[in-house]
Parts: sequence; structure tokens; C-alpha cells
Amino acid sequence: MTMQQIYLAIPLLPLLAAIIVGLFGKLLPRATSHVLTIFGVAASFALSAFVLNDAMSSAPYNETVYSWMKSGNFSFEIGFLIDRLSAMMMVVVTFVSLMVHIYTIGYMEEDEGYTRFFSYISLFTFAMLMLVMSNNFMQLFFGWEAVGLVSYLLIGFWYTRPTAIYANLKAFLVNRVGDFGFLLGIGLVLFHFGSLDYASVFSVAPQMADVQISLVGNAQWSLMTVICILLFIGAMGKSAQVPLHVWLPDSMEGPTPISALIHAATMVTAGIFMVARMSPLFELSSTALSVVLIIGSITALFMGFLGVIQNDIKRVVAYSTLSQLGYMTVALGASAYSVAIFHLMTHAFFKALLFLGAGSVIMGMHHDQDIRNMGNLKKYMPVTWITSLIGSLALIGTPFLSGFYSKDSIIEAAQASTIAGSGFAYFAVLVGVFVTAFYSFRMYFLVFHGAEKWRTLKHDSHHDDHHHHGLMPADEPHEPGWVIKLPLILLAIPSVFIGYIAIEPMLYGDFFKDVIWVDSAAHPAMHELTHHWHSVFHTSAGMALHGLMSLPFMLAASGVALAWFFYMKRPDIPAKIQIKFSTINHILENKYGFDTFNERVFAAGSRFIGNKLWQIGDVSIIDGAMVNGTANFIGKLSVVVRKLQTGLIYHYAFAMIIGVFLMLTFFTKV
Repeated sequence: MTMQQIYLAIPLLPLLAAIIVGLFGKLLPRATSHVLTIFGVAASFALSAFVLNDAMSSAPYNETVYSWMKSGNFSFEIGFLIDRLSAMMMVVVTFVSLMVHIYTIGYMEEDEGYTRFFSYISLFTFAMLMLVMSNNFMQLFFGWEAVGLVSYLLIGFWYTRPTAIYANLKAFLVNRVGDFGFLLGIGLVLFHFGSLDYASVFSVAPQMADVQISLVGNAQWSLMTVICILLFIGAMGKSAQVPLHVWLPDSMEGPTPISALIHAATMVTAGIFMVARMSPLFELSSTALSVVLIIGSITALFMGFLGVIQNDIKRVVAYSTLSQLGYMTVALGASAYSVAIFHLMTHAFFKALLFLGAGSVIMGMHHDQDIRNMGNLKKYMPVTWITSLIGSLALIGTPFLSGFYSKDSIIEAAQASTIAGSGFAYFAVLVGVFVTAFYSFRMYFLVFHGAEKWRTLKHDSHHDDHHHHGLMPADEPHEPGWVIKLPLILLAIPSVFIGYIAIEPMLYGDFFKDVIWVDSAAHPAMHELTHHWHSVFHTSAGMALHGLMSLPFMLAASGVALAWFFYMKRPDIPAKIQIKFSTINHILENKYGFDTFNERVFAAGSRFIGNKLWQIGDVSIIDGAMVNGTANFIGKLSVVVRKLQTGLIYHYAFAMIIGVFLMLTFFTKV
């Protein structure tokens, strides 16, 4: 096989499996669904690993595969850009997807939509691969929209449940808002650069740095600032940044495997990947970077607070994802693009591990998702317990684990940044460390330690799926089979080691050389981090040992200690705090009012406008004036004309004479 054939095979194998299973799955044996899709994704993963190894020593591949359309001087093409950034993303996407495929065999075993689910997740993998492998904005937008479409199908997978339909419609509409900005940004690129090819756009970008455009009136705007902010609005939708974050927690209505796939490694990180890929553009606008930095800071801090009050095990992890996406966005805003991608990679492994661990707990608890109904599960589910502990420790940034290296690097980048808003960003990510540790270990202690509260319950209260069996909690929790445990173990391994191994080449080596571009003079954060690494840390072990004495570690340890004290020793205190600060609790329960605002302003406003347009346009103009108005006019005219029909011959004779007279008067020439 040539390299181009390998590049083509990587996205097309999952697509082929999705088509076969989707169209013919019901005609084939049930096991065929997972055999075909797992083979397709496993082959893609193996080939992606080969491509990453090749990319380490080869020049980037940037070629057009297929010309879709030519319009005047514009060309719209399908092509691949394979460099170390895209190759690393391909490996992460295919590996996590493979783990989710294997896990799904056990999780969806009794679901009647078994074949349909495998078809969807395989199709999702294809869409994400097309996004990360693209070498132009058109193909990027195709992958962007395709992952949005398949996520809509997956979130609403159990379409008989109103909550699932509400959640997938909400995700779809919120993403359309972001995608509208994204499309406007791509349109500006095409109009001013005359091309959608990355290489062509990036090569011309420095010459366009000072170009001004008029948007409203005579006000002048920087072209690069407008393009970058519009592109970032797209990223805000996909990567769930405030205020376009509202779809992600509700998307937990989908089956747990897709929570790991969509909300850990793939769809929600598409925006982070896109901004990193566009670094040659974003580096030309400090204003856009400042917007990115501030939005990321707000998301990292305030979404973390919401995790503290959640009792649904999947929603706790979901708000954790929102917060971590905020951390990645902070790194992007600080021009530490490589740090953002590094955290994207480490986060993909430990967050997928936490989601799949949560799914294992849900299965063990007979589909009860309320963490207040659990306790002491480590006794009954040892593999889930130890892997979830590893995931939680990685999430809070425990030294030597993968999350430590990427998370601490983001905090250092925010501290070193000179961009407007960097002071607030540094404060937000520091406080976020404590908050993350607190809510993560609140969940961990309530689920795996303490009293076995499930023994006192009479019946399950929350359901993760529609095939609940009504098992009594007296049926002790159980560890699922190896098809569930194997992905947990395989995800736990990189959650421990990948940060230790990868930090030096990815952040301070040549891994992203000629892929990510940073103007060190204007944005010195990465330069400062590199200097600090070589002068203080020297090695990964040195950074971890130094981290044991750092402020972030103290904050994380304090968060864990407070969670242990509140929920293991004095569980009465959180209840008292909740009553004492009921106003704050109410604000958090209402999720800062974003959903209420959207429903009362945008949803109600849209209904009001639609209702008025219906009343004026449909009822008054079309029905009232045009349809019924015509009928009424004819009816009234008929009443008048009817009076002329008297039945008397001399009336008709008189009318004829008058008619002849008028004809002679008007039509006879003199």
C-alpha cells in the first residue's frame, strides 16, 4: 500500500463498516455488528499508529485527493494534511473509539438498537477522522457538521424518551449558533484570501495582518480579528464554551459509551484542535487571543462550581469535561497551543476512563445513577474502583500521572502570559484546581467508600436506559464482565504514563515544529515555559517532584481532604451549608440561569415572532385579505349585481340600449 492509500483507508474503513451494519445489520447475525465495526476501527487505529510513527521522521503530507467542484477561480477539494498534529489526533480518536466499541458490546448487550448504535459510533469515527485529516476549510466544515449530525443521532438514540429528544434537539440548535459564526469566518477567508487551502491561507496571512474592513457603518475592524473571533465562535459551540455550553450536560441522556466518545476525546475537542491548527491566524490578533483566554477562564472556573452540586454520576463527569475544556481554551488564549493539544490528549484518556467507569458503576447499580444511593462499591467492583481512582487522580493533577503534566503546564502558561485577561485566567485555573479536586473526590468517596446506602433503598430511582429490569438494591452490585473491564484497564495505562513520556517532545522538543506557529516576541508564554523547563525541571521526574511543593498540588490536596472530611466524617455539614447559602445553591441549581434565559428570551422570543408573523402574514394577509378577502369581495359584488337581475324585459331592453350607446360613444371613430 502507498501512503496515500493508507491515509484513505483510515477514515474509509469505519465508514464502510458503518454502511454495511447500518443497511444490512438486521439481516446479519447480531454479532456481525460489533465484529465489523470493531475490525474497521481497530484497523484504523493500527494504521494511524503507523502513520504517527512515519510522521515522526517524514515531511508533512499535503495533497488533494479529489476535486469536488470548481467555481470561477475558486476550487473546492477533498485533501489530507498529515503532520504530527493530525497523526497524533488520529491515534487518540481511533484508540478511544476502539475502547468504546469494545465496551459497547457489554453495555448495549440487551438493547434492541444494538446494530444501529454500532453503525452510528463507527460513522462518528469516520466524521471525526475527516475533520482532523483535512487540509482545507471546506473539508474541515464537512467533518465539523458530520460530527454534529451523528452526535444528534447518538444523543437522541433512545428516541422514545422525551428527555432524549429534547437533549439532542438542544445540542443541534446550540451547535448551529456556533456553526453560523464558523461559516461566516470561512466565508471571510474565502473572500479575502481567495482560497480555502490551509497552506495557501497561512502563507498569505502575515500580509493581511493590517487589513481593515467595514462591518457596521464607517467603523473599521481588523480582518484577522474578525476572522479569528468568528472561527472561535464555532469552537465555542463544538467545545462547549460559555455561553454555548448548555447542550453538553443535557447530552448525558444518550447511552454512556457515547458520553465517553463524544464528550472526552472527539467532538468536544474539535474546537480546540481547530484553533491550534489555525495558530498562524490567531497569532496575528492579540484581541482574538484575549477573547479566547477570557471565555476559557470563565468556563474553567464557573462550570467547575456546577459539578459540586450534581448528584447524577454522569453529570458530575460532564461538568468536569466542561471545566477541562475551559483549561484547554485558556492555553490556546495564552498562545500555548502545544500545551492545549497536550492536555487534549491526556484528558482524552482519563476522561474516557471516568465516563466508562461511571457506566460500569451504573450497570453494577442496576441503572441507578444517583451517587447518594451508592457507597462502598470498591468491595464489589474492584477493577472499576481502581481504574476510577486512577482517572480521578489524573484529573486533579496528581504528580507523575498524565493530567499533572498537562494541567500544571496550562497554569504556568496562564501565569507567564502577557495577553489582556491573563491575570484573571491565572486566578480562574488556580481556583479551578481546588474545585475540581473537591467535586471529583466527592463523587469518588460517595460511590466507592462509606456506608452501603443502596441497601436501604426500596427501588431504583434513576435510569440510564429504557430497558431497566426493576432489580431490587438487595441484589448486590456486581462487576461487569471483561468486555467492560478490558477498556477500563487499557485506558488506565495511558492515564498514568502518557504525560510522563510525552511532555518533553510535545512541549519542549520538535514534535510540533513547523506545525504550530507562535510569535514568541508578542506572546512569550511558551518561551517562558521552555526556559523554566530547561533551567529548573530538566526532566519529567524533576517536574513531578517540584510539583509536590507547588501551589496547585496544595490546592488539589486541600480539595481532596475537604471532600473526605465533608462526605466521610461529617456528612451533616454539606446539608447545613446548602441551607445556609440557599441563594447560592439556587443559582447553581439553575445553572446560572443560562437555560432559563435561553428559554424565555430566545425560545419564547422566537415563538412570539413566529406567532405574530402567522397572525399578520397567514391569518390577516393570506387567509384574511387574499383567500377569504377575494371570496368576500365576490360575495358583496354578487349582492349588488343580483339586484340588476329583476326578470323584467323592459329593464333588460333599457340596459341593452344604454350598452349600445356607451359602445358607440367610446369605440366609434369620428
